Amino acid sequence: MEKYALISTIVLGLVLAFVLGFLAHRMRLSPIVGYLLAGVAVGPYTPGFVGDVGLAMQLAEIGVILLMFGVGLKFSLSDLWTVRGVALPGALVQMGVATGLGYLFGVVTGLPPAESLVLGVSLSVASTVVLLRALEERKLTKTEEGRLCVGWLVVEDVAIVLAIVLLPTLVAIGDGGQVSPDAALRLVETLLKIAAFVALMLVVGARVFPWLIVQVAHTKSRELLSLGTIALALGVAYAAYALFDASFALGAFLAGIMLNGTRFTHKIAEDSQPMRDTFAVLFFVSVGMLFNPLALVEQPLAIAAVVGVVVLGKGLAALAIAALFRLPLKTGLLVAAALAQIGEFSFVLAGLGRLLGVVSEQTYNLILAAALLSIALNPLLFGAVERWARRAASA
Repeated sequence: MEKYALISTIVLGLVLAFVLGFLAHRMRLSPIVGYLLAGVAVGPYTPGFVGDVGLAMQLAEIGVILLMFGVGLKFSLSDLWTVRGVALPGALVQMGVATGLGYLFGVVTGLPPAESLVLGVSLSVASTVVLLRALEERKLTKTEEGRLCVGWLVVEDVAIVLAIVLLPTLVAIGDGGQVSPDAALRLVETLLKIAAFVALMLVVGARVFPWLIVQVAHTKSRELLSLGTIALALGVAYAAYALFDASFALGAFLAGIMLNGTRFTHKIAEDSQPMRDTFAVLFFVSVGMLFNPLALVEQPLAIAAVVGVVVLGKGLAALAIAALFRLPLKTGLLVAAALAQIGEFSFVLAGLGRLLGVVSEQTYNLILAAALLSIALNPLLFGAVERWARRAASA
């Protein structure tokens, strides 16, 4: 089966995701729960067929790229600029609170400082796929809450890119070791690269990309337009990662923004929707594949505490920040629900921690369990907020 590992992983993952997602929907649960369980079923920790986890994670990354590109198509720079005053400080403060709570949990439970630090940072990052999927399902992307969440997400994305670069240094600090003398240079270099990428997109991309899409559209070939759109999204995302040390997601998001407002924007978004949905499902399947169900039996209290940090700690921090900026209670609750989960960047950070030798398998499973459970709980949080909003409106 290794010869067809890619085909087997996609086929079994999608078929099981459909069956379990349909059953979850019939049981009045979010289909996401079914997708996650499908990943557990084809993962290495359950009997039967075992999918290729590495391939699944790369497919999931494509899903993130396409989703962020689609969101960029629906947002203009002016939309993001209007929420900068809340999104920038809000994202940084919430990440700080979550990191502090995770670090405190690690220290109290006897983890070394460096491992506690990696745990805390991993719990501070919301999942791009989960957040944007929730906004799109509820048609909130164009609302004030949606713009705020997306702006918040962009700030987190940039912050996490820097955190990944600096993690070896942060680990040294947590262990009380010597900080690498070139840490500051690496930070400055990363910041300059990201700034150069953003400037390049604003100056060149804003002019070249719309012109290029118009030229392709003039061929009157639907498949060439679709292919050109996907090639642009994936190409810019890869260039952002390979040349500018930014994330795939940030590159795809900016590529989408550069095409926002053209006469083909709606068609591009509509044509790419089925592919974005399919790869988003593969993302949830890949999350389930990484999870070892035995962790729920071996460390249930620790998992409950970490999920509490993600759902309650991050949610309450977002709610407090919204109240500080005097935003409506409904806005604060929706933002809190949207950000009370973790996902793909948490795996990247935790995986880097394992490579650095500071994250144990138990802590890694804690992070994966927190991701899986917080993703499963997220639709329930949104549902609770929506029910409260309806009752408040009718009162």
